[in-house]
Amino acid sequence: MNVEHLPPLGKSLSAVGLTARRRLGQHFLLDLNICRKIVRLADPRPGELVLEVGPGPGGLTRALLEAGARVIAVEKDARFAPLLADLATAAAGRLTVVGGDALDLDESVLAELEEDKAQVIANLPYNVGSALLLRWLIGPFRPHSMTLMFQRELAGRIVAPPGGSDYGRLSLIAQVLCETKILMELPARAFTPPPKVDSSVTHFRARTPRPGDELVEALQIVGRAAFGQRRKMLRSSLQALGGESLCLRAGVDPALRAQNVPIEGYLSLAEAWLRRSI
Repeated sequence: MNVEHLPPLGKSLSAVGLTARRRLGQHFLLDLNICRKIVRLADPRPGELVLEVGPGPGGLTRALLEAGARVIAVEKDARFAPLLADLATAAAGRLTVVGGDALDLDESVLAELEEDKAQVIANLPYNVGSALLLRWLIGPFRPHSMTLMFQRELAGRIVAPPGGSDYGRLSLIAQVLCETKILMELPARAFTPPPKVDSSVTHFRARTPRPGDELVEALQIVGRAAFGQRRKMLRSSLQALGGESLCLRAGVDPALRAQNVPIEGYLSLAEAWLRRSI
C-alpha cells in the first residue's frame, strides 16, 4: 500500500480511538485538501528533507510525502506511533519518526537536518510555537525556509510592522533574520477539535547574508530592554545600556518608544552597543 491508498485520517483515528489532548496543544487538521494546499505553498522539492513537528495522525505528513519530500517527523505523543508507523511503511523509507520533544532534539538528528539543509513545514502545537520558532531562528539548526502554522494572534505579532502594539521582540528578531509573510488563514472550524482561535500559515525565508551572531545577540539585548518597558522613551528604557548617549551614537531619536523604532534603528542601536568600549 502506498501513501495515497491509506484510509482517511478520520477513519484511522476512530479505528484506534484517539482524541486530541488539549494540554499538549493538539488540534488535528484532518482535511487533506487543506494539507496539500499548505504543502503547495511551502513548495518542497522532490527528495528534499523536511522537518515536521507534531504530526499527530499524519495529515500534513501525508501531503508532504505525496509531494515527494523526505520527512523527519517529531512526535511527543506516543499514542500516534502506530498510525505513523503505518505511514512510514507506506512511504517506503521516506519517513523517519522521532519520538520526543522537538525542543530537545538529539544532536545526530540536528546534524542530519543541518547537513541536508532541511526546511521546516509544520502545524505547530500552540503551546510551544513561539519557543520553537526562536530556537530555529537563533539556535544551532537554522533552516533556510520555514512554513509554520500558528495562532493568528502570534502570526500577527511575527509579521507586524513598526508603529503598532503587535510589534515587539519577536517581530524584531524574526524580521531581521527572515523575510516573513502570512500565506493563508484557517478558521477554527477547520480543526478537530476546533480551537478557540483562528490560525495563520506563516512563511519564513532566511535572509542572506545573515547578520553575525554577535550582532544578533546584541539585538536581543537591546530589544529585551526596549520592549520590556515599551511605554517609556528609549532614553529611559535603555538606561542600563547607555540611554540617551547610546541612542545619539546610533542616530536614533531617544524620545521614541520601542514600538516606533524601525528594524534599521534597532540594528543601529545593537551596533552602537557593541562598539560601546571602542
